[in-house]
Amino acid sequence: MKQSAFFLLLLFIVLASCSPKGPYALTNKVYTDKTKTFVAAIQKQVPDSLADSTGAQIPSEWVGTVNFGIRKPNYVIIHFTAQDSVQQTLKTFTVTSTQVSAHYVIAKNGKVFHMVNDYLRANHAGVGKWGSITDMNSCSIGIEIDNNGNEPFTAPQINTLLALLTNLKKAYNIPQANFIGHQDFAPKRKPDPGPFFPWKTLADHGFGYWSDDVLELAPDGFDYTIALKLMGYDTSDINAAIVAFKRHFVQTDIKPQLTQLDLNVLYNVYQKY
Repeated sequence: MKQSAFFLLLLFIVLASCSPKGPYALTNKVYTDKTKTFVAAIQKQVPDSLADSTGAQIPSEWVGTVNFGIRKPNYVIIHFTAQDSVQQTLKTFTVTSTQVSAHYVIAKNGKVFHMVNDYLRANHAGVGKWGSITDMNSCSIGIEIDNNGNEPFTAPQINTLLALLTNLKKAYNIPQANFIGHQDFAPKRKPDPGPFFPWKTLADHGFGYWSDDVLELAPDGFDYTIALKLMGYDTSDINAAIVAFKRHFVQTDIKPQLTQLDLNVLYNVYQKY
């Protein structure tokens, strides 16, 4: 009897693991249920009750306009996962305790996992600043690449990334300057996608900028702090901003000092933004 029960249990486990719904059926259902609540919020047509400083009610009425559209992303933020496998990252993004997510995850073999609709807000950027933007999650798409931070990115990953960025840039008319790294937005706390990331390759395809092959000397009195700020960097911690800039545009060292070559690169690049 015990043996029969054991085999029935084993059969159940095997059938469950072979379910056509796959291992993420439950989290996919949660995603669908949450999007339904967002749809309900969007469809709300009863105006909020307003009152003036005396407490008197202000008349209000819903009148639907015919001229409107859905919000669209205007930035792409690129990350490395800093984890050991794409499976580990998918698990991290499918449990509520982490409170983190991304729109896309790219595996080492080039497979792409789409995890959040492009028009929805993913929790990928966190605290940071780029120009005047402090809530990057509300206006960007986050792309996580399976990489522990200490290894080169694979050719299939970069091929997939370029194809994905091509689609995103065309679909949402994202400006070339608005493809940046997590390190650029949050230099005080994030290093990704790091000095191994091929930013020049991306710039050659129209995603972000890179310095020209021939550089002129930065002029006397060149204010690198202002240049970094004009590019978008948060310069409240200038050393962190310098390191982030060098991770992106120099990549040969990430010391918080600018050599003459670094200054020349900065002088060349900031004029493109």
